[in-house]
Amino acid sequence: MDGHARTWLNRATGAAVRAFLVMILIVMPSVILPGIGTDTKQIVALMALFAGALVFMEYNAVYPSLVEFRDGAPFNRIRYLMLLAIIITLSVIVADREDPTTVTRLFRAVGVLIGQSLDFPYSPVRLASYMMAETATPAEVLDVRTAAGTAYFLSILSLAVFVIVLKLAGWPSTKSAFNVWVNLPTFEPTAGGDVVDRLERDARFNLAVGFLLPFLIPTLVTLASSGLPPSTLTSAQTLIWTMAAWAFLPASLLMRGVAMGRIADMIRTKRGLVPTEEDALDAMAKA
Repeated sequence: MDGHARTWLNRATGAAVRAFLVMILIVMPSVILPGIGTDTKQIVALMALFAGALVFMEYNAVYPSLVEFRDGAPFNRIRYLMLLAIIITLSVIVADREDPTTVTRLFRAVGVLIGQSLDFPYSPVRLASYMMAETATPAEVLDVRTAAGTAYFLSILSLAVFVIVLKLAGWPSTKSAFNVWVNLPTFEPTAGGDVVDRLERDARFNLAVGFLLPFLIPTLVTLASSGLPPSTLTSAQTLIWTMAAWAFLPASLLMRGVAMGRIADMIRTKRGLVPTEEDALDAMAKA
């Protein structure tokens, strides 16, 4: 087997594994939750196949078009593990409502404790509970607060792990190859202005939006309506995916902002290591 065929096989194998992992994540609530109907399972399976096909095409292509940091491990790995942890934890907590076991009771007790700890004035968890309509019962508000607190706690914990890993690994390293344009396919390098300045500006924008989004989403929902109907938000699948998205998207933007800032630092460092024309003339004059 020549080098090109081996490279293609390795890339296709890695893409297939990633696609399979994404499919597992999508079907996980349907596997854990009791009493899921056949129609719901079929819809979830179709969505999982579509998402898996998209991931496979992105990771199998030579140049990606949507997925960022394809070759910039551990960015996507930590994001995937964060979302998987949120989905599994919320699924176990919600499953306790219909089929309680020792494990589900433990997860729910810890989730209730986390939700109560993070439910203080003007906190994202307190604002998330305000998305419920006034007709919501205390039990329904407790379910939303528990799910919101657990998801938000796991996202903050994952963000801390991400920053620590980047610090320890020195990511991205200036000594190894790191293709900025492959890992940032949606970033246009020829849009104008210095690349480093634009990366830093985008990093600050992502950090600001990621910080404000957990506060803005509940506020916008409350202002746009009188609150979500309890039966809509507290249904099993809706509660899991809504709270997972509410916690995952801001944390993902914060991670993206941190990563872009470090890439800007890497480019600035590499520029300092490359001698300019003036440096070469000064060295010739001193010689």
